Amino acid sequence: MITFLRGRLAESLPDRVTVEVQGMGYEVFIPVSTYDRLPAEGEEVRLLTHHHVREQEQTLFGFATGEERDLFRLLINRVTGVGPKMGLAVLAGMAVRDFKRHVVQGDVAALSKISGVGKKTAERIILELKDKVGVTDAWKDSAEAPGTKNALTPEQAAMNDAILGLINLGYKQVEAQKAVKKLVEEGTLAESGALVRGALRLLSQA
Repeated sequence: MITFLRGRLAESLPDRVTVEVQGMGYEVFIPVSTYDRLPAEGEEVRLLTHHHVREQEQTLFGFATGEERDLFRLLINRVTGVGPKMGLAVLAGMAVRDFKRHVVQGDVAALSKISGVGKKTAERIILELKDKVGVTDAWKDSAEAPGTKNALTPEQAAMNDAILGLINLGYKQVEAQKAVKKLVEEGTLAESGALVRGALRLLSQA
């Protein structure tokens, strides 16, 4: 599994880049939101990646932030009929924070405006993320803009990120919340990576 690439940005297009790593060129498909954050060609770049494997091909998708990659994985793994192409379209058409807010609010009209999504797919995204995965409770607070009345504290944000990370790994929301809460109560550092690792140990023992 390739989880990130760091090397020279050999070529960049709005939908893909070539990253040279120790003499090898990796083609990586990206959303426009990542393209906007790229350095100039020839400079060093670091991309978080999703290694997508199918029977006859392997494809790399790259992202500037973990938040983008997490949403991409959630969409392609948890929503029926949403593949990598549509996952990139969602990221290209809307900021992650705005997407979360519209899902929480059940705003079909807003999601339908994303190119390639349409009303039926927007309805399915909202339905399946709410009912099958249950991420919307964890998204309610994270969708608040920083500095607003309901914005999360750093500790709450770390707990929220850890819960969402566990959901992405296939755990139920209730299981993830219970494990993360237990770790924090026991004094585990409120840092999302540490919470995810600790929660995985707890859940594997259950």
